[in-house]
Amino acid sequence: MPATIAMTDKNFADLRKIIYDRAGIHFPDAKKYVLESRLGTRLQELEIEDYEQYIAFLTMGPFQTEEFQEMFNRVTINETSFFRNEPQLDVFEKQILPELLEARKASRRLRIWSAACSSGEEPYTLGIIVARSLGLRLSDWRIEILGTDISEKVLEQATEGVYGDYAIRTTPSMVKQKYFKQDGTNYALSDQIKGLVNFQLHNLKDRVAARRFGQFDVIFCRNVMIYFDDAMKEQLMGSFCDQLADDGTLFIGHSETIRGNQQFTPLTIPQGFCYRKTKTVLSGKKAA
Repeated sequence: MPATIAMTDKNFADLRKIIYDRAGIHFPDAKKYVLESRLGTRLQELEIEDYEQYIAFLTMGPFQTEEFQEMFNRVTINETSFFRNEPQLDVFEKQILPELLEARKASRRLRIWSAACSSGEEPYTLGIIVARSLGLRLSDWRIEILGTDISEKVLEQATEGVYGDYAIRTTPSMVKQKYFKQDGTNYALSDQIKGLVNFQLHNLKDRVAARRFGQFDVIFCRNVMIYFDDAMKEQLMGSFCDQLADDGTLFIGHSETIRGNQQFTPLTIPQGFCYRKTKTVLSGKKAA
Protein backbone atom coordinates (compact mmCIF):
# COMPACT_ATOMS: atom_id res chain seq x y z
CA MET A 1 0.00 0.00 0.00
CA PRO A 2 1.41 3.46 -0.90
CA ALA A 3 2.50 5.81 1.86
CA THR A 4 0.04 8.42 0.62
CA ILE A 5 -3.39 7.49 -0.73
CA ALA A 6 -4.62 9.99 -3.28
CA MET A 7 -8.12 11.41 -3.02
CA THR A 8 -9.74 12.19 -6.36
CA ASP A 9 -12.09 15.12 -6.83
CA LYS A 10 -14.98 12.67 -7.03
CA ASN A 11 -13.88 11.01 -3.77
CA PHE A 12 -13.80 14.43 -2.13
CA ALA A 13 -17.23 15.35 -3.48
CA ASP A 14 -18.71 12.06 -2.21
CA LEU A 15 -17.13 12.37 1.25
CA ARG A 16 -18.10 16.00 1.52
CA LYS A 17 -21.72 15.13 0.75
CA ILE A 18 -21.76 12.32 3.32
CA ILE A 19 -20.45 14.66 6.02
CA TYR A 20 -22.87 17.43 5.08
CA ASP A 21 -25.90 15.16 4.88
CA ARG A 22 -25.19 13.60 8.26
CA ALA A 23 -23.73 16.50 10.26
CA GLY A 24 -24.39 19.71 8.31
CA ILE A 25 -20.67 20.50 8.17
CA HIS A 26 -19.48 21.92 4.86
CA PHE A 27 -15.99 21.39 3.50
CA PRO A 28 -15.28 23.88 0.70
CA ASP A 29 -13.10 22.94 -2.26
CA ALA A 30 -10.07 24.56 -0.64
CA LYS A 31 -10.33 22.11 2.27
CA LYS A 32 -9.90 18.94 0.24
CA TYR A 33 -6.40 18.60 1.67
CA VAL A 34 -7.87 18.48 5.20
CA LEU A 35 -9.86 15.35 4.47
CA GLU A 36 -7.02 13.79 2.52
CA SER A 37 -4.38 14.40 5.17
CA ARG A 38 -6.52 13.33 8.12
CA LEU A 39 -8.07 10.24 6.58
CA GLY A 40 -5.03 8.78 4.83
CA THR A 41 -3.79 7.14 8.01
CA ARG A 42 -7.25 5.76 8.71
CA LEU A 43 -7.34 3.98 5.35
CA GLN A 44 -3.99 2.39 6.13
CA GLU A 45 -5.24 1.26 9.54
CA LEU A 46 -8.23 -0.41 7.89
CA GLU A 47 -6.01 -1.84 5.12
CA ILE A 48 -8.23 -0.18 2.54
CA GLU A 49 -6.48 0.58 -0.73
CA ASP A 50 -8.40 3.62 -1.98
CA TYR A 51 -11.16 6.07 -1.11
CA GLU A 52 -13.72 4.28 -3.27
CA GLN A 53 -13.46 1.28 -0.95
CA TYR A 54 -13.52 3.53 2.09
CA ILE A 55 -16.69 5.30 0.95
CA ALA A 56 -18.34 1.91 0.46
CA PHE A 57 -17.22 0.89 3.95
CA LEU A 58 -18.57 4.15 5.32
CA THR A 59 -21.96 3.92 3.66
CA MET A 60 -22.77 0.23 3.19
CA GLY A 61 -20.72 -1.77 5.67
CA PRO A 62 -21.99 -3.16 8.98
CA PHE A 63 -19.78 -0.69 10.88
CA GLN A 64 -20.87 2.45 9.04
CA THR A 65 -22.24 4.21 12.13
CA GLU A 66 -19.10 3.55 14.16
CA GLU A 67 -16.87 4.50 11.25
CA PHE A 68 -18.64 7.79 10.69
CA GLN A 69 -17.92 8.63 14.33
CA GLU A 70 -14.28 7.70 13.85
CA MET A 71 -14.03 9.72 10.65
CA PHE A 72 -15.76 12.70 12.21
CA ASN A 73 -13.36 12.68 15.16
CA ARG A 74 -10.45 12.82 12.75
CA VAL A 75 -11.67 15.53 10.38
CA THR A 76 -12.89 18.01 13.01
CA ILE A 77 -10.87 19.95 15.54
CA ASN A 78 -12.13 19.97 19.12
CA GLU A 79 -10.19 23.03 20.25
CA THR A 80 -11.52 24.22 23.58
CA SER A 81 -10.53 25.12 27.13
CA PHE A 82 -12.02 26.26 30.42
CA PHE A 83 -12.92 29.96 30.54
CA ARG A 84 -12.34 30.42 26.82
CA ASN A 85 -13.03 34.00 25.69
CA GLU A 86 -13.30 35.35 29.22
CA PRO A 87 -14.67 38.81 28.24
CA GLN A 88 -17.77 37.13 26.81
CA LEU A 89 -18.12 34.93 29.88
CA ASP A 90 -17.93 38.08 32.02
CA VAL A 91 -20.94 39.42 30.10
CA PHE A 92 -22.79 36.21 30.89
CA GLU A 93 -21.81 36.25 34.56
CA LYS A 94 -22.22 39.94 35.34
CA GLN A 95 -25.07 41.02 33.09
CA ILE A 96 -27.15 38.17 31.67
CA LEU A 97 -27.07 35.70 34.57
CA PRO A 98 -28.14 38.17 37.32
CA GLU A 99 -31.15 39.20 35.23
CA LEU A 100 -32.13 35.59 34.68
CA LEU A 101 -31.72 34.63 38.34
CA GLU A 102 -34.00 37.51 39.28
CA ALA A 103 -36.55 36.52 36.62
CA ARG A 104 -36.47 32.86 37.74
CA LYS A 105 -36.51 33.46 41.51
CA ALA A 106 -40.03 32.05 41.84
CA SER A 107 -39.30 28.73 40.12
CA ARG A 108 -35.60 28.66 41.11
CA ARG A 109 -34.87 26.66 37.98
CA LEU A 110 -32.28 27.55 35.36
CA ARG A 111 -31.57 25.62 32.15
CA ILE A 112 -28.51 26.12 29.93
CA TRP A 113 -27.56 24.36 26.71
CA SER A 114 -23.94 24.15 25.57
CA ALA A 115 -24.29 23.00 21.96
CA ALA A 116 -21.33 21.22 20.33
CA CYS A 117 -19.62 21.16 23.72
CA SER A 118 -16.70 18.93 22.70
CA SER A 119 -14.94 17.49 25.77
CA GLY A 120 -17.02 19.48 28.25
CA GLU A 121 -14.89 22.49 29.15
CA GLU A 122 -17.58 25.00 28.19
CA PRO A 123 -20.58 23.53 30.07
CA TYR A 124 -18.42 22.90 33.13
CA THR A 125 -17.19 26.50 32.96
CA LEU A 126 -20.80 27.68 32.90
CA GLY A 127 -21.50 25.43 35.89
CA ILE A 128 -18.64 27.02 37.83
CA ILE A 129 -19.90 30.51 36.98
CA VAL A 130 -23.44 29.67 38.10
CA ALA A 131 -22.18 27.99 41.28
CA ARG A 132 -20.06 30.94 42.36
CA SER A 133 -22.84 33.39 41.46
CA LEU A 134 -25.39 31.59 43.62
CA GLY A 135 -22.97 30.73 46.42
CA LEU A 136 -24.79 29.21 49.38
CA ARG A 137 -28.08 29.48 47.45
CA LEU A 138 -26.96 26.87 44.92
CA SER A 139 -28.62 24.00 46.78
CA ASP A 140 -31.95 25.87 46.66
CA TRP A 141 -31.89 26.00 42.87
CA ARG A 142 -32.45 23.39 40.18
CA ILE A 143 -29.59 24.00 37.78
CA GLU A 144 -29.67 21.96 34.58
CA ILE A 145 -26.79 22.35 32.14
CA LEU A 146 -26.90 20.21 29.02
CA GLY A 147 -23.77 19.60 26.97
CA THR A 148 -24.29 18.01 23.56
CA ASP A 149 -21.95 16.91 20.81
CA ILE A 150 -22.02 14.65 17.76
CA SER A 151 -18.89 12.80 18.89
CA GLU A 152 -19.21 9.96 21.38
CA LYS A 153 -15.45 10.05 21.98
CA VAL A 154 -15.35 13.61 23.30
CA LEU A 155 -18.50 13.08 25.37
CA GLU A 156 -16.82 10.16 27.12
CA GLN A 157 -13.95 12.49 28.04
CA ALA A 158 -16.43 15.12 29.19
CA THR A 159 -18.31 12.73 31.45
CA GLU A 160 -15.05 11.67 33.11
CA GLY A 161 -14.29 15.29 34.04
CA VAL A 162 -10.51 14.91 34.17
CA TYR A 163 -8.34 17.38 32.26
CA GLY A 164 -4.70 18.12 31.57
CA ASP A 165 -2.77 21.37 31.93
CA TYR A 166 -3.67 22.58 28.44
CA ALA A 167 -7.43 22.46 29.06
CA ILE A 168 -7.20 24.62 32.16
CA ARG A 169 -4.54 27.01 30.86
CA THR A 170 -6.95 29.99 30.94
CA THR A 171 -8.56 29.06 34.26
CA PRO A 172 -8.10 31.53 37.15
CA SER A 173 -5.94 30.09 39.93
CA MET A 174 -8.65 30.53 42.58
CA VAL A 175 -11.06 28.54 40.45
CA LYS A 176 -8.49 25.75 40.06
CA GLN A 177 -7.98 25.60 43.81
CA LYS A 178 -11.69 25.52 44.61
CA TYR A 179 -13.16 23.33 41.89
CA PHE A 180 -10.35 20.99 40.83
CA LYS A 181 -8.25 18.36 42.53
CA GLN A 182 -4.77 17.98 41.08
CA ASP A 183 -3.29 14.54 40.52
CA GLY A 184 0.09 14.84 38.87
CA THR A 185 -0.46 16.61 35.56
CA ASN A 186 -4.21 15.95 35.62
CA TYR A 187 -6.99 17.96 37.21
CA ALA A 188 -10.22 16.27 38.31
CA LEU A 189 -13.30 18.47 38.44
CA SER A 190 -15.29 18.55 41.67
CA ASP A 191 -18.41 16.38 41.97
CA GLN A 192 -20.42 19.49 42.79
CA ILE A 193 -19.81 20.97 39.33
CA LYS A 194 -20.05 17.63 37.55
CA GLY A 195 -23.46 17.17 39.14
CA LEU A 196 -24.78 20.29 37.42
CA VAL A 197 -24.01 19.05 33.91
CA ASN A 198 -25.54 16.27 31.83
CA PHE A 199 -24.12 15.15 28.48
CA GLN A 200 -26.01 13.74 25.52
CA LEU A 201 -25.12 12.72 21.99
CA HIS A 202 -26.81 15.10 19.57
CA ASN A 203 -26.54 16.11 15.93
CA LEU A 204 -27.30 19.83 15.52
CA LYS A 205 -28.90 19.02 12.19
CA ASP A 206 -31.62 17.05 13.98
CA ARG A 207 -34.21 19.70 14.85
CA VAL A 208 -36.80 17.13 15.93
CA ALA A 209 -34.45 15.59 18.49
CA ALA A 210 -33.59 19.04 19.83
CA ARG A 211 -37.24 19.66 20.71
CA ARG A 212 -37.08 16.79 23.19
CA PHE A 213 -34.57 18.76 25.26
CA GLY A 214 -37.22 21.31 26.20
CA GLN A 215 -36.74 25.03 26.67
CA PHE A 216 -33.55 26.75 27.76
CA ASP A 217 -32.84 30.10 29.39
CA VAL A 218 -29.39 30.34 27.80
CA ILE A 219 -27.87 28.66 24.75
CA PHE A 220 -24.15 28.72 24.03
CA CYS A 221 -23.11 27.71 20.51
CA ARG A 222 -19.62 29.07 19.99
CA ASN A 223 -17.16 28.44 17.17
CA VAL A 224 -19.42 25.92 15.49
CA MET A 225 -21.18 27.87 12.74
CA ILE A 226 -17.87 28.56 11.03
CA TYR A 227 -18.24 25.01 9.70
CA PHE A 228 -21.79 25.55 8.38
CA ASP A 229 -23.12 26.99 5.14
CA ASP A 230 -25.95 29.54 5.09
CA ALA A 231 -28.70 26.93 4.80
CA MET A 232 -27.44 25.02 7.82
CA LYS A 233 -27.01 28.23 9.83
CA GLU A 234 -30.61 29.19 9.06
CA GLN A 235 -31.82 25.76 10.12
CA LEU A 236 -29.82 25.92 13.34
CA MET A 237 -31.15 29.38 14.21
CA GLY A 238 -34.66 28.06 13.71
CA SER A 239 -33.94 25.27 16.17
CA PHE A 240 -32.47 27.66 18.73
CA CYS A 241 -35.44 29.99 18.34
CA ASP A 242 -37.72 27.04 19.14
CA GLN A 243 -35.70 26.02 22.19
CA LEU A 244 -34.87 29.41 23.73
CA ALA A 245 -37.08 31.04 26.35
CA ASP A 246 -38.65 34.33 25.26
CA ASP A 247 -36.35 36.26 27.60
CA GLY A 248 -33.42 33.89 27.05
CA THR A 249 -30.05 34.67 25.49
CA LEU A 250 -28.10 33.03 22.69
CA PHE A 251 -24.28 33.32 22.74
CA ILE A 252 -22.20 32.67 19.62
CA GLY A 253 -18.48 32.76 18.88
CA HIS A 254 -16.64 36.06 18.47
CA SER A 255 -15.71 35.21 14.86
CA GLU A 256 -19.27 34.28 13.91
CA THR A 257 -22.30 36.29 12.86
CA ILE A 258 -26.00 35.69 12.26
CA ARG A 259 -26.58 39.07 10.61
CA GLY A 260 -29.66 39.04 8.44
CA ASN A 261 -31.41 36.39 10.51
CA GLN A 262 -34.88 37.71 11.30
CA GLN A 263 -35.39 35.54 14.36
CA PHE A 264 -32.70 37.11 16.57
CA THR A 265 -31.60 40.64 17.43
CA PRO A 266 -28.10 41.38 18.77
CA LEU A 267 -27.72 42.86 22.24
CA THR A 268 -25.55 45.97 22.24
CA ILE A 269 -23.13 44.71 24.86
CA PRO A 270 -19.40 45.05 24.09
CA GLN A 271 -17.72 41.63 23.82
CA GLY A 272 -21.09 39.94 24.36
CA PHE A 273 -21.75 38.38 20.94
CA CYS A 274 -25.21 37.58 22.27
CA TYR A 275 -28.75 37.71 20.92
CA ARG A 276 -32.39 37.73 21.96
CA LYS A 277 -35.47 36.78 20.01
CA THR A 278 -36.76 39.63 17.87
CA LYS A 279 -39.96 41.43 18.82
CA THR A 280 -41.66 40.23 15.64
CA VAL A 281 -40.99 36.61 16.60
CA LEU A 282 -42.37 37.21 20.09
CA SER A 283 -45.44 39.10 18.90
CA GLY A 284 -46.16 36.45 16.30
CA LYS A 285 -45.94 33.79 19.00
CA LYS A 286 -48.36 35.62 21.24
CA ALA A 287 -50.76 36.18 18.36
CA ALA A 288 -50.68 32.48 17.54
